Amino acid sequence: MSEFDLIRHYFTRATQHTNLSGGDDAALITIAANMELAISADMLVSGTHFFADADPYQLGWKSLAVNLSDMAAMAANPKWATLAIALPEVDQPWLSEFSRGFFACAEAFNVDLIGGDTTRGPLTISIQIMGEVPINQAIKRSGAKLGDEIWLSGNLGDAALALAHLQGKLTLATEAFTSCAMALHTPQPRVALGLALTGIAHSAIDISDGLLADLGHILERSNVGAAIYLKDIPHSPHFSFALAGLASSGVDSTRPYNTSVLGMLLAGGDDYELCFTASAEQHAEITRLSESLALPLSCIGKITTGKDLIVHGFNDEVLDFKEVGFDHFR
Repeated sequence: MSEFDLIRHYFTRATQHTNLSGGDDAALITIAANMELAISADMLVSGTHFFADADPYQLGWKSLAVNLSDMAAMAANPKWATLAIALPEVDQPWLSEFSRGFFACAEAFNVDLIGGDTTRGPLTISIQIMGEVPINQAIKRSGAKLGDEIWLSGNLGDAALALAHLQGKLTLATEAFTSCAMALHTPQPRVALGLALTGIAHSAIDISDGLLADLGHILERSNVGAAIYLKDIPHSPHFSFALAGLASSGVDSTRPYNTSVLGMLLAGGDDYELCFTASAEQHAEITRLSESLALPLSCIGKITTGKDLIVHGFNDEVLDFKEVGFDHFR
């Protein structure tokens, strides 16, 4: 199978938002009036972001979903994507499942694949996502204001639990692992929430590298500090037993952070939930939004003066951790 046969067979689908897509030297798209283009890109590398034997359907879904999460964080409506993929060989069963997962996600969120590239090399998946957002309405990291409440969607930590299980660092019961593995392998980008937060949220970010790291980006860009409370951070029942033990026995802050239960909750990453800030006056509106979207939204703290991120434990003690999230070069 030639390169162009591969593209035609596995990565060519009818488009809905595109004037001209795959087959020419460039795609052509038209942006709606009074809109601006939001663009982001992510790369997934075998051995760094996923195991070499990862399920190709799930990998296809996740490779697009993590990019859609960036659109959600900026209240952009995702519409177009390009895919560049390096393959060690042409494995047709693998490609069939990967493309099936990719297009399942694309169809679920109404996104056109409009072009890209293929080459031979170590398995690497690079996606650029593009979407529309009304001019001057994008939610940025730099908009947090003093006194804002800090909110989270969904639960944190399940993906980190599943990864720790796969790495042999802990053992989950079968039912718990199945649930946590869904969070790791097929994350659900919060696009509907991001769009609904227009005019409500002052700032937002998606949680990809860990809550402490990503909230830290908001604080840095907004030149503010924050206080968050461990008791208010949402997590699934799979964390309940371990956290109950910590609550009763206290936290050993000298323990290696990336192997602790709290490390997986606060800095494990791969959550792809939204963290956002909004005026306390919007509290009731956000609660109503949670109900209308059938999505848990939890207030976990407030924006403060200074530049520090303070984490309060179960007994209001201040927790001190050295590492706050994933870094590709550490």
